[in-house]
Amino acid sequence: MVSKKLTGVWAFVDFCLLVSGVIALAFSIVWRAPNLLLNLVFSKGDLTAGTVLGVSLLLTFAVSIGAIVQRNHVTSGLVILNWFLVLDAIGIAVIGTFVWFYTLEERNNYHEVYSKLTDDTIIQIQDKLKCCGYFNGSDHLVLGGQFCANQTFVDGFLKLDNTTKDWTGACVTPITSFADASLNNVFTYVYGFMAVVICLFLASLCVIKKRQEEERFKRIDAKRGGRGFV
Repeated sequence: MVSKKLTGVWAFVDFCLLVSGVIALAFSIVWRAPNLLLNLVFSKGDLTAGTVLGVSLLLTFAVSIGAIVQRNHVTSGLVILNWFLVLDAIGIAVIGTFVWFYTLEERNNYHEVYSKLTDDTIIQIQDKLKCCGYFNGSDHLVLGGQFCANQTFVDGFLKLDNTTKDWTGACVTPITSFADASLNNVFTYVYGFMAVVICLFLASLCVIKKRQEEERFKRIDAKRGGRGFV
């Protein structure tokens, strides 16, 4: 039999895989609910990718249960499990790297997203974040709502920072600050899933090796007439 310590390590990491899948799936579903800033930061495509990842991890967990309960001399289930883990690792690497790469040009990336918003949504963002326009008062500024009610207010509210050349009071800073925190948390968690997948892959290799060794010794013992080793 595989040692209790190795079995315990394998079971713990497998449970972590289950938790990872639940987290990915749960957040992908919850963040689909109407939320002004989250809906700005994460597109439907992003959330769909998260859903696929969550389902993939949960499917791999189901495969792992079937693999580990097989009889000791059968290791094909664990081999199949490791192929599933390789596919999970590829998916995690792609998603995590894409999110990380998106953070490198947040100001310009979200300028493109912001430019596609409806006037009503922009007004809601301006009211919520107490800002006017994206980069400045002439960049996708929508007058109306409670905050940027008229041009006179906007002209007096926005100020050019000669040090950074940014307009204080514009929406780019609060939007990208929220987006940066959200995206950093996401790719940190996603790369954390990678650690779980790698650990389970290595633990499964250890279990396979241990089972093969035990089976080999059983065959040797059988050839010796069941007398065991002296």
